[in-house]
Amino acid sequence: MAQRHLDPTDPTAAAGPPPVPAGGDALADYLRAQATEFLRALRLHRESGAGAHGNGAHPSGAHPSGAGALDRGRGRGPAPAPDGPVDAARALRRAARRLSGTLHTFQPLLDAEWAEAMRPELAWLSGTLALEHAYASRLDRLLQALHRLSGSAAFPAQQAGRAAPARAAATADPAPVAPLAPSVTRPSPADRGNLTVGAAKAGALLDRQLTLARTRAHSTALQALGSSRFHAVADKVALLASEVPLKDTAAAAADLRPLAAAARDRLTDAVAALPLVTAGNPYNAQALVHGLSPDPAPHPQDAQWHQVRLLLRLHRYALEVLAGTDADGADGADGTTDVRLLAAGEALDRHRDASEAAAAAAQAARTPRIAPATAYALGVLHADQRHEVEAARYAFQHSWRKEPIRL
Repeated sequence: MAQRHLDPTDPTAAAGPPPVPAGGDALADYLRAQATEFLRALRLHRESGAGAHGNGAHPSGAHPSGAGALDRGRGRGPAPAPDGPVDAARALRRAARRLSGTLHTFQPLLDAEWAEAMRPELAWLSGTLALEHAYASRLDRLLQALHRLSGSAAFPAQQAGRAAPARAAATADPAPVAPLAPSVTRPSPADRGNLTVGAAKAGALLDRQLTLARTRAHSTALQALGSSRFHAVADKVALLASEVPLKDTAAAAADLRPLAAAARDRLTDAVAALPLVTAGNPYNAQALVHGLSPDPAPHPQDAQWHQVRLLLRLHRYALEVLAGTDADGADGADGTTDVRLLAAGEALDRHRDASEAAAAAAQAARTPRIAPATAYALGVLHADQRHEVEAARYAFQHSWRKEPIRL
């Protein structure tokens, strides 16, 4: 299908065909549906782990803490059904993200005090559950890159087809999480023997640092899911599943399109502020200007792109509310899907993963008293991931400037 280039600052280019008119009742239906998904994920946690041990249930019996399911990551308890805990964590985080994002976009139609209190709690829960799997995915990405840069054989996971990385399904939502995720496939000692000494030591250093961070994130998730704070959030979501606190009776008939358009405009303005001309080139030399800076802060060019990723997610959630769907990439009420938004989201997810991996390599290179060969390997790895960042930016601008395709 022929595609024409459009001005990315044009709001109509970002939105595609106008969404189907929807009122406050559609917002209430969407929030109730996501709250139901949240509670269903909690029940799956309970059935697959916490509830079976009798130590993770909420005092009311309605909400499990998830501790038993998380303990499976450490080998405790009976073996669960394949991917059961992983799917539960993914669904839990997915629903929490959508609830939080929807409350942010449509807050003027909701009870202000309730929405202001609820949104940060949902964001806290989603972020806490994301950490463990994010560290595991980051380590996997860096070890794969070390082997690729060394010209050694692929990991067994790659040869077997390599199941989608942790954040691939998140395109649709970007980032499936699972503090309960099984350990990422690692290279065997024999595989590491194929690396140079510097690359092998760099891989061992990254393994130690990121595994320690993952273990700490696992403990944090366990504490969070067993805390009174989590139970308070679960109780509020249970109430939301039956009653949505709209601002007033007029909100039930309010038009959602102006608020959804505001979310779209924020995205369009943020994209317009990006250096898309620079990103239009496969290689951006400016991206390495601060490569040797002693400042461990995130790369100065990344913040804008991360913000666009968050705004794109809010825009997609707003479209879901208008279309009456709750699934990324699934058909809406009009049977269409804007594949341009999906492609842009995929590129921004790759951008996020690569920038975080580059930061992890740079952090490892600052370890005192490491061998020169190890530091060199980490420097090459850092540069490789920064090139991946530029490739993702190039892919984003390439997809964003095209005419929306609705299937």
